[in-house]
Amino acid sequence: MVQAYRAETENADPGPRRPGTRLRALRHRLTTDRGIWRRGVLLALCAVLLTLVMMLHARIPNAIGNTGSLIETFLPWFGLFVPVLLLLGLLRRSATAVVALILPVAVWLNLFGGLLFADKSGAGGDLTVATHNVNAGNPDPAGTAQQVAGSDADVVALQELPDGKVAAYENALAGRYPHHSVQGTVGLWSKYPLTDSRPVDIKLGWTRAMRATVATPEGPVSVFVAHLPSVRVKLDAGFTASQRDRSADALGEAIADEPIERVVLLGDLNGTMNDRSLNAVTAQMRSTQGAAGDGFGFSWPAAFPMARIDQIMVRGVEPLSSWTLPATDSDHLPIAARVQL
Repeated sequence: MVQAYRAETENADPGPRRPGTRLRALRHRLTTDRGIWRRGVLLALCAVLLTLVMMLHARIPNAIGNTGSLIETFLPWFGLFVPVLLLLGLLRRSATAVVALILPVAVWLNLFGGLLFADKSGAGGDLTVATHNVNAGNPDPAGTAQQVAGSDADVVALQELPDGKVAAYENALAGRYPHHSVQGTVGLWSKYPLTDSRPVDIKLGWTRAMRATVATPEGPVSVFVAHLPSVRVKLDAGFTASQRDRSADALGEAIADEPIERVVLLGDLNGTMNDRSLNAVTAQMRSTQGAAGDGFGFSWPAAFPMARIDQIMVRGVEPLSSWTLPATDSDHLPIAARVQL
């Protein structure tokens, strides 16, 4: 009887391990299992490569298929490779692969942590602006215009206005915005008087950009509206953006030559603030989203936003807040910002 009792006791379930026991077991494995550091070297190298791409993205050349610009357009999404590599490292039981992930995590947080975890928006402001690529094929122009006007913006810019639908947008916005100007496929609506409205040549052969002076109660503000050419990703040609890049350079020259001190740029630039090919514009202006927004503010595509290619940028005024508006029948999200003049 004594022997049977002792046997049952020795084989009994010891119960759940204490946390201290688990830590000791993990420490023992890390110090005694040499394979845990030898395995996963390839995964660790992938982590280092990911780090270098994010850290040195500005040095990746555009000579072949505009690779540098393509990477910069979707640079925030490179952070998704981290959990993938982490999962593979755990499955491989590789301490080397897991520890190596500290590098890309640190670089990503340095680049985008401020956008993701900090709400920089403030209260107040003298002028609220909004911009929207309404999509030429929009089935409900009036409804889209009213949705954007619902933001209570003082100034609204619209892009991709087809000739046959301009009247629908004009009629829908007339009640709130007594002043407006349409130049080619872009237009500007304002609660305040507009003067010196004219097209801006961005080297396309037709009008997709304009400027006007808005007579705000705080003084004149020069407002540019632009819709830069679209870009495409092709297997045989890479990121085709040469026409957009030429137009960006021309737009940058026009903004640089603007004599009015306070300038606001509204539009679809078909590129992000990270894209070096837009430097002619971005080098002389501030993004309201970067300066005073909450999160990334992605605007395209509307169904699952992956990039902020619609922009509100300023010079000579102070951004106070920046946000995206609810979806319309367009493939872009409208965006808005409030600034201090």
